[in-house]
Amino acid sequence: MPISGKSTKKAAPAKKASVKKALVKKAAPAKKSVSKGAAPAKKAPLKRTAPSKSAPTVKKVTVTKSPSKSPSVLSAAQKATAAKKLAAEKARSLAQAKLSKEREARAKAVAKAKAVADKAKAAAAAKARKERESKAKAAAKEKEVQRKARERAAAEAKKQREIDTKRKAIEAEKLRKLREIERRNHEEMKRQERREAEERKRREALERKMHSRPYAEDTDFLEELRILMIEARDATLEQIAISEREADEMLVDRERLEYDDEDGSSVASDIKRDELKEFAISRRLKIDEIEVALVRIADGSYGRCDECYEPITKARLLAQVPVFTCVSCRASV
Repeated sequence: MPISGKSTKKAAPAKKASVKKALVKKAAPAKKSVSKGAAPAKKAPLKRTAPSKSAPTVKKVTVTKSPSKSPSVLSAAQKATAAKKLAAEKARSLAQAKLSKEREARAKAVAKAKAVADKAKAAAAAKARKERESKAKAAAKEKEVQRKARERAAAEAKKQREIDTKRKAIEAEKLRKLREIERRNHEEMKRQERREAEERKRREALERKMHSRPYAEDTDFLEELRILMIEARDATLEQIAISEREADEMLVDRERLEYDDEDGSSVASDIKRDELKEFAISRRLKIDEIEVALVRIADGSYGRCDECYEPITKARLLAQVPVFTCVSCRASV
């Protein structure tokens, strides 16, 4: 069955004065005849658009009748066409509604800006009025102050002369005190400079001591110390070996005495073995000190006290191997 559509006429353009009063007509969707057994299509809701000067005129679509050979095929095509037209019409309606909302928002913004401007003008006018009133009050008050000032001028003239005399005396005293303070500051600055110079010299001397090599020129003495160090290192290594050997032997004896410990000899054996181990540890520390001393002998810095950086006497260096502090510093520890 063919579908018959309504043909609508195009809206004629109107003048600017008539556009403000005219309302935009609702866009009516094209009617379509539904074939038997087919469900009717739902109508899309249309929104009213506010009148606008620049609103475009809506063109109504005319659906023409077309002959069909097969009712079922034509019905499906007509449905698709009608749905497309309805969607397009709905999109146009939504666009017009959105444009109308934007215009309303712009109009509200303009009105709000105008209201703010009017409020600002009113506030500015009130402020100007208050300023004029305050200026008038200030002028009247200034006149009163000037009158009183003229009245007090005669009485204050004598007082002013007395004040000037006192001020001159105070200024002279201040100037004398300032000169005295400047003289003292100058003397204190000189004393400070002398102290800083002395401190600088002391630091430089200490720096030289920290990097001094007291016996670098006496190579024979350093060679003698090096030989003593090597002999002491060999002797210490021998002591370590003997102590560890005795401790190992006592450990073997301890395992044998576990079965016969009525007299407590195993406990004494453990104490003795611990003493030997501690002695070996102390000897290893001495080996480390000897190695450090050999390194210092090689670079010529051996013989300098680690505390006061003064040279250690040769007698002390030969008597104790190795030694890193002088007698005074060792006694104060």
